[in-house]
Amino acid sequence: MRYELILTFIAAYIIGSIPTSFLMGKIIKGIDIRKYGSGNVGATNALRVLGTKIGIITLVIDIAKGFFAVQLGKILISDPSNLALILIGLFAISGHIFTIFLKFKGGKGVATAAGVFIALTPVALGIALLVFVITVWISKYVSLGSMLAAVTLLVIELIINIRNSFEDKELLIFIFFITVFIIVRHKANIKRIIDGNENRISFKKK
Repeated sequence: MRYELILTFIAAYIIGSIPTSFLMGKIIKGIDIRKYGSGNVGATNALRVLGTKIGIITLVIDIAKGFFAVQLGKILISDPSNLALILIGLFAISGHIFTIFLKFKGGKGVATAAGVFIALTPVALGIALLVFVITVWISKYVSLGSMLAAVTLLVIELIINIRNSFEDKELLIFIFFITVFIIVRHKANIKRIIDGNENRISFKKK
């Protein structure tokens, strides 16, 4: 394996590991976000605890982490394969979920995964984001929006692969596992939705 590929894997993991909501809470509000709301260091808890403005900034940065990690691979690696870019994206997502800066306890990886897929399959991701926005707007459940967006991404990518004789099967497999992982990570949310006590997001200023 070429050394630049290994260095890019490491760089992608470190980029993904940047705990955006934790830093926002500490720097702007002077609090440890892990002690408030759900205790999660993802963008959803940042939106809930730190307010709409900071939450949106956190979301954008977390998405950018995944996108720029893949773009970095395109810059540093000469003629990277689709598999190499997929692995780089995986390292970025893993960094967000298992951040080295917070004892390997991070967010659920949805936003960073979205950034990765913006770089890898923008059309499919765009449709998935639309589903996310509509779902959250109607239900106020970010968890439900995240899961439906992941499933939508998988379905759209499957359709694309069927039309292209499965030319991007590696990406399809990657999206399948990420979709399953996201749903598993939200199993507690699924139970709360069924029980009717899942937290609804509110777009309030703080």
